[in-house]
Amino acid sequence: MSVCALIFTVASFWWINARQGHLKSWEPHSFAAIVHCSMARLRLPLVLHNTGAKPIVVQDLRLTFPDEPASHLPLLWISSPSCLQPGPKDEPKLPAGFAVDGREAQQLLIEFEAPFSGFLPEPRDYKVQLQARVGHRKGWRSLMTFTLRAANIIDPDRYTVYSNAPLELTKEDRQKADAALLELLDGQEGLSAPGERKRRDSLNDEGDTGTNL
Repeated sequence: MSVCALIFTVASFWWINARQGHLKSWEPHSFAAIVHCSMARLRLPLVLHNTGAKPIVVQDLRLTFPDEPASHLPLLWISSPSCLQPGPKDEPKLPAGFAVDGREAQQLLIEFEAPFSGFLPEPRDYKVQLQARVGHRKGWRSLMTFTLRAANIIDPDRYTVYSNAPLELTKEDRQKADAALLELLDGQEGLSAPGERKRRDSLNDEGDTGTNL
């Protein structure tokens, strides 16, 4: 009995005070976006939860597109803004490592950017993966995979907030979003493969009926 009690005590101490957990995150309900021919930027409200007892140091974050061509570069962490809606009162901070204490959660605003023309979103859903580099492991680790509803970006030249919910946009709003994003894609026609051009032409032909999510 004494041996069992000792084992239970040691195991309980380890579980409560020394167990290494992992980070969890959840799909954001909204996002801010601006898209140009030479730059794409996303701002996401994120919650990171540490499931274990020991603190986890987050060294870096990025967004990847696992189902898209290799030309879609990862969006890199460029700042930690003070609010979701970009504006004159915004106070972005440069990326810096931070710790998530054991069994704690942190709410963060993270801004990601692709500094080249690798990501010009079409008006459709994208499978996006949030990845992190943490202090106790090597390489990039996936925190979550979620759906980015780029069809909700109805004004890509304006840095503003959009819902990431599967909303039923009006026909007018969907046509506006389709036309704006397709205009950006057409501006990159010289850098696109023939197959991608054909896909954009088909989207143009469907502009009167909208794009199905």
